[in-house]
Amino acid sequence: MMDWTDRHCRYLHRQLTRRALLYTEMAVADAILHGERTRLLGFHPAEHPVALQLGGSEPAKLAEAAAIAAGFGYDEVNLNVGCPSDRVQSGTFGACLMKQPALVGACVAAMKAACVVPVTVKCRLGVDDQDPGPALDALADAVFAAGADALWVHARKAWLKGLSPKENRDVPPLDYARVYRLKQRLPDRFIGINGGIATLDEASAHLSHVDGVMLGRAAYHQPAMLAGADRLIFGETRAPVALGDVVAAMADYAVTHIDGGGRLAHVTRHMVGLCHGLPGARRFRQILSSEATRPGAGPEVLLRAFAAVDREAADKAA
Repeated sequence: MMDWTDRHCRYLHRQLTRRALLYTEMAVADAILHGERTRLLGFHPAEHPVALQLGGSEPAKLAEAAAIAAGFGYDEVNLNVGCPSDRVQSGTFGACLMKQPALVGACVAAMKAACVVPVTVKCRLGVDDQDPGPALDALADAVFAAGADALWVHARKAWLKGLSPKENRDVPPLDYARVYRLKQRLPDRFIGINGGIATLDEASAHLSHVDGVMLGRAAYHQPAMLAGADRLIFGETRAPVALGDVVAAMADYAVTHIDGGGRLAHVTRHMVGLCHGLPGARRFRQILSSEATRPGAGPEVLLRAFAAVDREAADKAA
């Protein structure tokens, strides 16, 4: 979810669910070691629990980056061994590391030795012509032997040659059963599943077979689904938060961001799908897309957009 799940996106998602673990977009270890750390790693305290996802392939650098992340207060550090983007391949990390399970294990061991927070891994079933059976088993065995606290599996292979990153999200077939078999083989290890999961009901069904479910683009494009997560997934009894309250909280958040030199669109670009399926959703999207990007736009734009949803809902009820 590079360039998507930034701090503004995560703050929105936290308004909808108190319990779900939020993940950052992937940060490269070298960037953390040599770049502007506050910009790369800073987050709002309300985001907890939140995990930093790291990219890299050098154990010493990943260990140092993990220690820095723990110092910033992250609740987990996750090593990405699943991203197939061109930028990641050129850096010799991400999904191409599926071919080097021993190196991934060395990275995990170094990260575990350097920080006190959980260290987890996210991977694919395999890459290119690898057989997903032995490829996934080898990766899982290596990272758990090194001390990994969890393994999240995107239930598709990645094709590093022949498919674009976008195609790698859709073209390789999903094989949830392969992830289930990994959990059966490793019943005492935390195995989570990811890939093509579109609803909370689907997530709940997967939890009969694995320990956790990761939602990506579905939650981004239709974030309101997260309002039901605490009740359906975590068993809480409180009523889901009202979208009007979410919008009000985001308007207040936007004021602070704008006062600090930011722009309204930095916040609202993650909100265009918030009212998906509701009367007035189209007008909500139109106002945010056309007006929030204008110089000087303030939170009143967001409030006016949601007022259009309220009006259409009232008209439909009448």
